Amino acid sequence: MDHRASVNGVLVLDKPPNMSSAAAVDQVKRALGATRAGHGGTLDPIATGVLAICLGEATKLAPYLLADDKAYEADALLGTATDTLDRTGVVTATRPYDHVTRDMIDRAIAGRRGEQQQVPPMYSAIKRGGIPLYKHARRGVEIEREPRPVRIDRLDLVELALPRLRLAIACSKGTYVRSLVADLGDDLGCGAHLAELRRTRSGRFAIEDAQRLDALDPSRLVGLSDVLAMPAVIVPGALRKTVMDGVQHPLERLGAPAGERFQLVDETRTLLAIAHNEDGHVVYDRVFAA
Repeated sequence: MDHRASVNGVLVLDKPPNMSSAAAVDQVKRALGATRAGHGGTLDPIATGVLAICLGEATKLAPYLLADDKAYEADALLGTATDTLDRTGVVTATRPYDHVTRDMIDRAIAGRRGEQQQVPPMYSAIKRGGIPLYKHARRGVEIEREPRPVRIDRLDLVELALPRLRLAIACSKGTYVRSLVADLGDDLGCGAHLAELRRTRSGRFAIEDAQRLDALDPSRLVGLSDVLAMPAVIVPGALRKTVMDGVQHPLERLGAPAGERFQLVDETRTLLAIAHNEDGHVVYDRVFAA
């Protein structure tokens, strides 16, 4: 049997700068000898911090991690706008920022909290006609983008040394911090771009849980049943095989909650399936290898 089949779980990586998320995933996959690997929410190459890397059977959990809320520390640089909205781009405008006061910053930040519509940046992996927007952008083609709903739960100024602002951010999935920084720059009348970005939390994974790429410890993998913040239903041993075979039991037979997505685990806390209620029966979203 291939020993790699036993590598199942989530490794919480502190992604280094100047590396793509795909490259980080590939390095972890090779280092731990996993057969499959993916991530639970990409980070731009310049960004550092929490990257949840799903290995083996945990790759089936990646879509759920993508939906998790995130938290960041970000440095915004006032007075300069770029085409990528971050420090890797070409400068498109420079404007004075000496009129900006602390009170103006506080009011601009307050105005960007809560639910809102955000236009995704051109330099993003969102596809239009099957082609990522960043490929259009590199050809100098501007594509109209529909605003998307996002939610900013926290936006606080933690350090001010003009022209640099350090921000603490907690937000919903799909939020582009680059766009948020550029919008703040426009609110302040001077423009801005993202200079540094560090993700401090992704769902239930915090930076304190993260490992460095040069010091990976496979014993710290997060087990499948501990990855998601979902109710867990313990399946009696007599019914374990029926769950693995996809039998759609009535909710009450398994003691499953109504109206929720939930995890089914066996008596050893091994994750068997992710399921939901449909017309009073258990319907399986994902079933995991025994």
